[in-house]
Amino acid sequence: MAALLSSVNPVRISRSLWHYHSLIVELVKRELSQRYRGSFLGVLWTFIVPLFMLSIYTFVFGVVFKARWQVNGPETPTGEFALILYAGLTPFNLFSEVANRSPSLIVNMTNYVKRVVFPLEILPVVTVGAALVNSLINVGLLIIANLLITHTFSLALVFLPLAYIPLLLFCLGVSWFLASLGVYIRDIAQGIVIAVQILFFLTPIVYPITSVPAGLQPVLAVNPLTFIADSFRQAVLWNQELHWKALLAWTLVMGLFALLGYAWFMKTRKGFADVL
Repeated sequence: MAALLSSVNPVRISRSLWHYHSLIVELVKRELSQRYRGSFLGVLWTFIVPLFMLSIYTFVFGVVFKARWQVNGPETPTGEFALILYAGLTPFNLFSEVANRSPSLIVNMTNYVKRVVFPLEILPVVTVGAALVNSLINVGLLIIANLLITHTFSLALVFLPLAYIPLLLFCLGVSWFLASLGVYIRDIAQGIVIAVQILFFLTPIVYPITSVPAGLQPVLAVNPLTFIADSFRQAVLWNQELHWKALLAWTLVMGLFALLGYAWFMKTRKGFADVL
């Protein structure tokens, strides 16, 4: 029992990760540089990919299916619908990038596994850090697009870092769990791709949760990305304060989830070298 409590001690975990903060920063830089090394457009792909996906989603849902975002007021025009869609995609894409990369994270780093002194637990942190950089770039694009389309600027942007907290904790927990499971169950990588696609449609990104039948709304509300996507819209687009009680609750839940993911990773890492 004492060993379990020690493994999920947030203070001890925070100190351990902070001890390697310089290494984490360097690995994040290397991750980002290697991602676009040798490509002609380089870092511009960070802007091109989300803008391309936004155009496709806006065309399919906004033009073909004529989806609109309507809660209490009138339906939003296509331009504002694209902003709402992009605000929901921004946190989801961060989660999606982390979830899809994590199962193969340790498998692709076998040289680190052989080094007894290397802190493998920071690799998921590096993955989340690199995804966060891309996410912040997307937020910058969203702010500029909002200024151009609606000619407004949300002062509630100051609350956006708080909306990132449960998201990052959720992604860390997912990454620690999946990075470990991916060593022992190789098929999980393919399963996660399918799961992420399903989760996309179960998250109110292209539709408001109020458009779902009342009996199903609690099911979608259990998804932490539902609250996080709404928080991004409130902070970046709608100049609204966050739902503080819900934010606190989700932060605590996701914090516990991250601690359990870390404990699981540290418990199972002992067998990585034998399997790989």
